[in-house]
Amino acid sequence: MTIIAVQQRPVSTITKYALNAPRYTSYPTALKFEPLQDDILPQALAVSKAPAVSLYMHIPFCKTLCYYCGCNKMVTRHNEKADEYLDYIEKEILSKRYLNDGRRAVSLHLGGGSPSFLSETQHTYLMYLLKKHFTFEAGAELSIELDPRNIDKHYLQNLKCLGYTRISFGLQDTDYNVQKTINRVQSTSHIADLVFEARSLGFDSVNLDLIYGLPNQSIETFSSTIAATKAMMPDRISLFSYAHLPERFAAQRKFAEETLPSSEEKAALYKLAVNSFTNIGYEMIGLDHFALSKDSLAIAKNKGELHRNFQGYTLRGDTDLIGFGVSAISTVGNAFAQNAKELKEYYHRLDNHLPNAKVGLSLSADDLIRRDVISSLMCNLAVDKQAIADKHHITFDEYFASALNNLEELKEDGLIEMTSRYIRVPEPARIYIRAICARFDAYLNASEILSSYSKAI
Repeated sequence: MTIIAVQQRPVSTITKYALNAPRYTSYPTALKFEPLQDDILPQALAVSKAPAVSLYMHIPFCKTLCYYCGCNKMVTRHNEKADEYLDYIEKEILSKRYLNDGRRAVSLHLGGGSPSFLSETQHTYLMYLLKKHFTFEAGAELSIELDPRNIDKHYLQNLKCLGYTRISFGLQDTDYNVQKTINRVQSTSHIADLVFEARSLGFDSVNLDLIYGLPNQSIETFSSTIAATKAMMPDRISLFSYAHLPERFAAQRKFAEETLPSSEEKAALYKLAVNSFTNIGYEMIGLDHFALSKDSLAIAKNKGELHRNFQGYTLRGDTDLIGFGVSAISTVGNAFAQNAKELKEYYHRLDNHLPNAKVGLSLSADDLIRRDVISSLMCNLAVDKQAIADKHHITFDEYFASALNNLEELKEDGLIEMTSRYIRVPEPARIYIRAICARFDAYLNASEILSSYSKAI
């Protein structure tokens, strides 16, 4: 009998490293937060050296459900729910006034959900509350995420009058078939009108959000989305990887898995966008952001002053972040604290003077060291081993002996370069950065449930 040897097809680099991994907007990640019995923020504030604060406001309401979304949201068309919510926001502001402690606010970010769920009157009231309880530094950055389906030019004019300096529109994808599949049909020409209006109003920065890896996306359809984005020429572009976690987000079960691009196809979409945007003058920021050279984000990147938090890339790393609203996360000193994720419980805690945060974490010395390494990789695609060693009083190669050993395979595959002082990620390997950071993650061990995270590619 003749035995025919079957030659095994070599695994591609994309497939090899397209494993589940965190997005690393923080380290440790929010999935590692533990239940809290007491408020850990007063103790964290006592050791904080931050001279200023940044504010995050979570607006959970949306008028319709986008099937791809993994954010904490509540779908409703009852606008009056936001009136009640803003009353509780003020209660939370008052309960956390000790965190302000005379420090100025240097930035504000409204996310969700959809902050554009708020009416113009509600936005005006919210800004009144913020100005009443916080002193904003001159030149503070005030940013907001907007669903373009819910707003018009007058809405933008009101935001400008209220002092917002940076706005972001959710473009996601311009192809009708993709939009219909994800339940987010919207007019590209309307979005373009809003972008041009925002520019004429003098907003400091206008951002467009795109998502790659959505169901029914292809090179051909995504090329049209990229072309539309280029025509609008926003100051910034956020290119988010779709995170498919149907076990956690029921709406993602509304489309079949086979409609999703493979890891290879998803990587091709990413590379198409990177090449298209960098070829016309955008600078690549970290893993998935782009900015024109005159934009403050690009300037910070070129100065080596880029930082990363739960909202993504940011200019300020010397602030405590105070989060308000359901599911909002605060970062004070060396601690994370996250509010209750359910609206009913969020209200209950405030009504009964219970700690706002339901879960959180006080960071260990090891957490702080690894946080700096992972943040440096995510922001700069490099780690200065000596700088980490000097800051934390360690011998880098000894402390990270196991991690460095795990990097050898990536080095052989051309994904990293290592010298006696630096670990660098070559430009073509940028897409692998989450998989590279995972090598320094002490929580990703044999017992970790990797299915809790989306694929790294």
